[in-house]
Amino acid sequence: MTRFRHPAAASVAALIAALGGIPLAAQGGFWPLVLVVPVAVAIWAWRAGTDVNPNGLRVRALLGSRIVLWPEVSELRADGDKRVVAVLTDGSALPLTAVRPADLPKLVSAAGQSLTTA
Repeated sequence: MTRFRHPAAASVAALIAALGGIPLAAQGGFWPLVLVVPVAVAIWAWRAGTDVNPNGLRVRALLGSRIVLWPEVSELRADGDKRVVAVLTDGSALPLTAVRPADLPKLVSAAGQSLTTA
């Protein structure tokens, strides 16, 4: 299985922001809510990503994940300079979290396929 994840620096930066918010949170009242955003970003950056194996792929987000088998994927394509999208057989598009266009050959190889271009 090949895993695509966001850089660890994103989680570290969010945790540093949370540590910086602790003095505000200690004031009581609604200030502890200041910690919610950086903690959520840290968890998202640590958890979100795409796992690829010969059977299919799993796209993970902050609160859930979706498993898609390869027969359901009709196309993998770069969507701009920063994202890769899996076009499904029903016509919907599924953004592949943390997969960049430069990662497409590695993704296809992890799927046990060879890369062909149209």
